[in-house]
Amino acid sequence: PLVEFGGGSVQAGGNLTLSCAGPEYTFRSDCVGWFRQAPGKQREGVAVIDSRGRMAYANSVKGRFTISQDNGKKSLYLKMVSLKPEDTGIYYCAADQLYPADYCLRSPDEFRNWGQGTQVTVS
Repeated sequence: PLVEFGGGSVQAGGNLTLSCAGPEYTFRSDCVGWFRQAPGKQREGVAVIDSRGRMAYANSVKGRFTISQDNGKKSLYLKMVSLKPEDTGIYYCAADQLYPADYCLRSPDEFRNWGQGTQVTVS
């Protein structure tokens, strides 16, 4: 199972870094990434990285969020800066044998491995 860490409550303009831990084989999936679900909205892709290292970001977070993995691919991170109230939601990490990054970003329903989520609240 995947487990997310690092959520919390921050003021607009603040920063947070989310972490996701799990079995190493999970992070060697073809696509690993972050998704979020705001109240009353569908789950959406935030940032993903595929097995070739290509990354895809939602337009709303480009330039503010950065996805990364550690060298051993045992953890996944999402660095978030300049947070906005519209970034509020439950953030999930996910992994699956999907490819490439652009497809993964827009296909959350295709992912089978999910964490429980961590709440991010921006006020």
